[in-house]
Amino acid sequence: MAMFLDDDKLHEECGVFGISGVTDEAAAHTALGLHALQHRGQEAAGVVSFDGNQFFTHRALGLVGDNFNKQSTIERLKGHMAIGHNRYSTSGEPHLRNVQPLFAEFSFGGLALAHNGNLTNAYTLREELIKGGAIFQSTSDTEVMIHLIARSKKASVADRIIDGLKQIQGAYSLVALSHDGMVGVRDPHGVRPLVLGTLGNAYVLASESCALDIIGATLVRDIEAGEMVVIKEGEITSYRPFDTTPEARTKSRFCVFEYIYFARPDSYVDNNNVYTARKAIGTELAREALVEADLVAPVPDSGLPAAIGYAEAAGLPFELGIIRNHYVGRTFIEPTDQVRHLGVKLKHNANRVILEGKRVILVDDSIVRGTTSQKIVNMVREAGAKEVHMRIASPPTTHSCFYGVDTPSRDKLLAANKSIEEMAEHIGVDSLAFISIDGVYRALGKAEGRNNESPEYCDACFTGEYAIPLTDQEAGKSGKTQADLFKTA
Repeated sequence: MAMFLDDDKLHEECGVFGISGVTDEAAAHTALGLHALQHRGQEAAGVVSFDGNQFFTHRALGLVGDNFNKQSTIERLKGHMAIGHNRYSTSGEPHLRNVQPLFAEFSFGGLALAHNGNLTNAYTLREELIKGGAIFQSTSDTEVMIHLIARSKKASVADRIIDGLKQIQGAYSLVALSHDGMVGVRDPHGVRPLVLGTLGNAYVLASESCALDIIGATLVRDIEAGEMVVIKEGEITSYRPFDTTPEARTKSRFCVFEYIYFARPDSYVDNNNVYTARKAIGTELAREALVEADLVAPVPDSGLPAAIGYAEAAGLPFELGIIRNHYVGRTFIEPTDQVRHLGVKLKHNANRVILEGKRVILVDDSIVRGTTSQKIVNMVREAGAKEVHMRIASPPTTHSCFYGVDTPSRDKLLAANKSIEEMAEHIGVDSLAFISIDGVYRALGKAEGRNNESPEYCDACFTGEYAIPLTDQEAGKSGKTQADLFKTA
């Protein structure tokens, strides 16, 4: 499926949602929650519901609004409990068999599982399971979890899930649904987000709080790193299955890029408002990398809050120098060589009346390959800008992510192969500057910057310090992304 995606953006893998305790409306609430989480995955969507006796499922490629826009679809998904998933693949091919939630029949009954993140030993575990006789129906690393749970000898559903998760490494937030109730889990480092909310007497789990807002639910708190919650018969119980010592609870490494780009600006994740965090990053960026100019313009939409913060700190006008077309999703024409260079104009267009004759500071969240940045800078110059300076609200992206983000291999990361001066020349700007890693931490409330001995966030894409072992890469397959490792013939 051809998707129109920015070359200069990293793409989050998935969004998850679950609700338990509503009267036969769980699927409708889940579809709405997935709609609010659409930014986390546009490749596919799925919902599994349970009415106390039977499971019902609907999974399809494409957007939530395209797949759950008929009342008949929702009416078929009966039940008071449901979980759902938006997918952007980093492991497994874009086929229906990989669309989540995955569902399987176990000795105890049915179990549906939806997962956000990547398992760094999925390839290794998969090979071991296949050698042991396991038969896989998908190429998704989520199915590895299904097989591990199936092989567990534990008695309860919750204990079997724990038993399976203790064998995996990686970053994950997941929701699961069985006849026994709903389960939510975050990995011991808490890399990927998961929040808990309430809607009357019902409990809700979601990747971000914006999915609670759309159904009128109240945010209660984040599920903690390494925490598992079991929601059964209107009651919620919290477990810490991965903690062996009290010190184990201090190793949270929440993904810092959630603040910079992934999460929706109106969400609360990791106890912080994303919009406020992005404005603060922009403010810190202005303190570190001020330049004489006439105006500040964001690269929409992800650069907007940081650009506002930058403009306020710099005392410069904030202007919409680039206008985004919000109706672009999938490409509607084949990207031939002749028209490929026009692709950026499907999504962005320069606002000439604002830019002409001006010294412009463009603020964006990140630069990955640099191709889209080149096109945007060229567009701004063609609109008559006298100078173009680019300021980036993240440090240089120098390393690939293996924890649930679609990042190119290092040889395709611009910052891994060029100096900042070379990058500036490559994308065609008069000057280029990135916020420092300490600046990001200061903007997020860490006054002393990054604690290099014990950093509080996962920032491996900037520092190369991977908090979770990369087992599959260490098994002789380094140099490829997690998606490359997990593809099958």
